[in-house]
Amino acid sequence: MGRVTEATTTPSTGAHTGAGAPGDPDLEPVDVQAEGARIAGAMGTVVQGKPDVVRLALVVLLAEGHLLIEDVPGVGKTTLAKAMAKAVDSTVRRIQFTPDLLPSDVTGVAVFDQETRTFEFRPGAVFANLVVADEINRASPKTQSALLECMEERQVTVDGVTYELARPFMVLATQNPLEMEGTYPLPEAQRDRFTARVSMGYPDRDAELAMLDDRGTRDPLGSLTPVADAALVRRMVAGTARLHVADPLRRYVVALVEATRRSPDLRLGASPRAGLQLLRAARAAAALDGRDHVVPDDVQAMAVPVLAHRLLLTPDAALARRSTERVVADVLTAVPVPRTR
Repeated sequence: MGRVTEATTTPSTGAHTGAGAPGDPDLEPVDVQAEGARIAGAMGTVVQGKPDVVRLALVVLLAEGHLLIEDVPGVGKTTLAKAMAKAVDSTVRRIQFTPDLLPSDVTGVAVFDQETRTFEFRPGAVFANLVVADEINRASPKTQSALLECMEERQVTVDGVTYELARPFMVLATQNPLEMEGTYPLPEAQRDRFTARVSMGYPDRDAELAMLDDRGTRDPLGSLTPVADAALVRRMVAGTARLHVADPLRRYVVALVEATRRSPDLRLGASPRAGLQLLRAARAAAALDGRDHVVPDDVQAMAVPVLAHRLLLTPDAALARRSTERVVADVLTAVPVPRTR
């Protein structure tokens, strides 16, 4: 049966910024750009030569979303997920997805207690702040679907009883390409719940040489010290959500989403959820750049990673070797960019 493991982290040593404010501590001001840079720097000591990948992972975290990391084996997909999990001092669970993994292993199960003559709920692996779903497409579609409710609604329902999940809650799932042996395609409903998809790609020569030197004698994850915790991340998320988005930019996001639905190359365009996630990701990108408002460049930078994995090509487009990334790029070219100032 698939393995479910729990990781432990040491107490955070990072200093939190922002003056204290009365009321909800999660709403206290925080310098999102500075704290984001600290987390990115910590992750960069492990995931070398991939600053864009690390940044996208941070964008998804601040957007309260989930990240799908897709690529061939051995390029650091699980390392990226573990690096974020350790940089943020919070509860972490790892699930190794296998064909015999059961939905109850993921969500939990109600077990009958002989002494009390009642059912006791035993939480599954999703009851954590960061859930690392390793090789998610090696489990059956039934088990994959066990994540649908928790990814969208931040809750789990077992035997008619609903259990809330902790905040922040993020699924970092790794996936091998479908042509690899022993993989199952993710259901469309689950792909749509991932805020963004990223491909690791091979490292450049210098980064690979450095990796050969460094990892021959030590494990960089072992020396990674947490620089944030769950409370700080909640404050960063709250600060990101308050960023201003002008009305023309909102209309621009809707226009991009609608354009995918009209594309002759697609048989399934972007959903309304995709537009919502695109706006959230654009806010997070703006916050990491130190701005208090979103600009069109933020939306354009996030469009491909947020939209491409949700789209389905027509048979003709697939035969012509079109890609969903290329279709999104064409949409960005076709839809007029608004003037926000």
